[in-house]
Formats: sequence, structure tokens, C-alpha cells
Amino acid sequence: MTTTSPRLEQITPKNLDAALGIRVRPEQEFAVAPVVKSLAEAYVHPDAAWPRLIMDGDRAVGFLMAFFDVDWYEDGRCVRSGLWRLNIAAGEQGKGYGRFAVESVAAELRRRGTEEFYVTWHPEEHGPEDFYLGLGFRPNGEVVEGETVGVLDLGC
Repeated sequence: MTTTSPRLEQITPKNLDAALGIRVRPEQEFAVAPVVKSLAEAYVHPDAAWPRLIMDGDRAVGFLMAFFDVDWYEDGRCVRSGLWRLNIAAGEQGKGYGRFAVESVAAELRRRGTEEFYVTWHPEEHGPEDFYLGLGFRPNGEVVEGETVGVLDLGC
């Protein structure tokens, strides 16, 4: 039996259909936009968006999109980086791929010299709040478009 490790891949014409096929559980759809919307946003924000397919062997198990150096309030007073989207395929949840995705983004942020890692989540039932809190994110008191803003100190 061959053991594989998850990895991130850039979105290419070769894996686009696999990325577009990622679907979360139906009860989670309120909490995260579909991959097609994320890729459209990445297209219009190419300097900020970092979309990646999460692969395990030849299986697409999830999608993430990080953001780098975004003017959070669009007034120049606060520039942030973090996780914009995380979609783990319904049948692949609970296998560590979400943790891998967050750790991968954290590693990329550290590589870029970023000290704080931001994420937002819907604080409702079936949302990802417990997942992010379990990884060490803490609410910073902000709410943006109904979502809790969480931050993780990267200790750079």
C-alpha cells in the first residue's frame, strides 16, 4: 500500500475541473463560497489572491485561497494577510486536510514575513468556528459582513 501526503498545487488547465468539482457538505454551503466564485475573485484580484488545490495522491480533496497584503478597510490603515477560503470536499473532511491547508498558509505567510494570520468565519451551527478555534485562532472583536474575524499570532 502506498502512503501519500497532501500537497498544494497551483490551479492549471489540467486540474481546473478537479478544483471546480470540490463540494463541501450541503449544511456547510452557507459558510463558504463555491470554488468557481473563488477563482473568479482570484482572477480580478491577482496581486492578492493565492488559490491552491489540495491534492492527496491523484485525488483533489480540497481548495484553499489565501490573501496577501490586502487593505482590510480600503483606507490604508490596516493591511492584512490570511485565509480567504477553505473548501474541503464533503467525503474528505475529518482526515486532516483542513489542518494541512491552514498550516500551509501559515508557512507561506511566515516565509513572507507576516506576523499575524487572519481568517473570518460564520459563527453559526455547521460553521467552522470550532475548527479555527482549535487551531489557535482567537476572535479579535471584529465582525465583517456577519462573520467573526479571527487572528493567529505566527510568532515571526
